[in-house]
Formats: sequence, C-alpha cells, structure tokens
Amino acid sequence: MAGGQERVLRGRIKSVKATRKITKAMELIAASQIARSQARIAANRPYRQGMQRIIAEAALGDPAAARKLLATPDTVENAIVLVICGDRGLSGAYNSSALRAGERLVNSLRAQGTKSQIFTVGKKAAPYYRFRGFTVTESFSGFSDKPTFADARIVADAIAAPFIAGDVQQVMLVSTRFISAGQQVVESAQLLPLTMPEDVLPVQTTGLKGYTEFEPEVEQLLAELAPKALESEIFSALLEGAASFHTSQQRAMAAATDNADELAQNLTRVMNRARQDSITTEIMEIVGGAEALRSGK
Repeated sequence: MAGGQERVLRGRIKSVKATRKITKAMELIAASQIARSQARIAANRPYRQGMQRIIAEAALGDPAAARKLLATPDTVENAIVLVICGDRGLSGAYNSSALRAGERLVNSLRAQGTKSQIFTVGKKAAPYYRFRGFTVTESFSGFSDKPTFADARIVADAIAAPFIAGDVQQVMLVSTRFISAGQQVVESAQLLPLTMPEDVLPVQTTGLKGYTEFEPEVEQLLAELAPKALESEIFSALLEGAASFHTSQQRAMAAATDNADELAQNLTRVMNRARQDSITTEIMEIVGGAEALRSGK
C-alpha cells in the first residue's frame, strides 16, 4: 500500500511541476508585454488629448452648432453598451470585473426605461451575456491583447452607424482603465454624444480668447471630427484594456507559480513520509521473520 501511495504522489508531483513550468512561462510573457502596452498608451496620449482639445475649442467657438453633436438628449429610449474584455482567461478578475460592470449598466438602463443593445470586444464577453439571457448584437474578437487603430475603426463604425441613423441616442463604454501596474479600474463612460473631460480646457473658460475663424464651419468641422474622436477614444480604451489584461495575467500566473511551488513541497513531504513508513514496515517484517525463525529453532 505504501509503495502504491508513493507512486501516486510521484505522479502528482511531476504533474504539478509541469504545470509550474507553464504558469512561469506565461508570467514571463505577460511581464514582457506590460512594458510594450504602457509604451503604446504613452505614444497614443498626445493624439487623444489633441483631438479632445480641437473639438473642445470648436465647441466653444460655436456652442449652438456644437450642441447638436455634443449635447446629451433629455430622454434616451435606446442605447448601446460596448463592453471591452479579453480573448483569453487566466487573468484573475480582469474579464469578470468588466463583464459584471457591463451587466449592471444594462440592468440600470433597463430600470430607467432604456432599451440596450450590447456590443462586445473579446471572446469571453459574448458567451457570458448569452448564458445570462442577454442578446449580443455584435461581437469582435482576436485583437484584444494587441489592438491596432484599424481594429478600433471597425468597432467605431459598427456602433456609430445606429447612432447616426437615429436608432440609438446614447453609446456607453465599459472598459478597464490602466492607472499603473498596481492599479486598474473598471469604468463606465459615455462615448456618444461626445463628452469633453474637464482637464482639456479650464472649467471657467466660457469662450475662445481673441478672434478665431473656423474653416469649414464649426458644425461641419465637428461632423468630420466626431468619428475620428470616437475612433481615438475606442483605441485608447483598447490599449488600456490590453495593458490591464497583461498586468492581471502576470499577477495571476505569479500567484499560480507560487502555489505550485508550495503544493510540490507539501506533496514531497507527504511522499517522504510515506517512503519512511514503507521502509519502517519492511524492517519490521524482516525483524519479525528473523525472530520467528530463531524461536522455531
């Protein structure tokens, strides 16, 4: 019995060590991707901020024309909820946090009398919502860990078409914001109509200083810039989501590697104890047999 237990434990230890090699490799790969993702976020930041500033200045130049594109309607009958998560798992709570936040937002809009269409980015999103009885209008996948601007343009075109046609009055985004390697936060934000953050222009600003002439007119200019601003916002969300995914995966795989080391040590102790018990039993059998032979003589 002890010998059989030792063989079973040896097999378990071998399996745990093989799993540890996989988790360690995934940890190192994720760690190497974090720096690249952070560099892409930093490289994209000037373009995003510049786009926000141009639209904000145009809006200040002609508030009446800007109100047509930038003002949120009083009543929202139909809305789109865009949820960004990952194509793969093994990343801690990264996927589940974004998916649950999207579900809460849809339920909140429904409670307010707003019908919602769900658009998703990442393979993990569509099955989650379909299993819970939600209808997913369109799903995108295959680029969540290394997004490109072309990917963001495809997503932007898909969600902008119903808004331009007047079928929906609001587009909401649920994604993970990358603050630092130690902090990522799931946020919900409005994509359409466009909203300008307070840090783009001072809050006290009521108009442009001096004389500014726009060519073409502000209304036409905003109509041209709005799709590009939408693409920029979605691309930024995809980049921050990718960085958050790699960071979460690196932490999860590091914890899995530590757990595998601890489990292998515990199983080794149990196996050594079983081997000692086996040796002790064999010695006792030998001594008992020798005593029986001696007493027989």
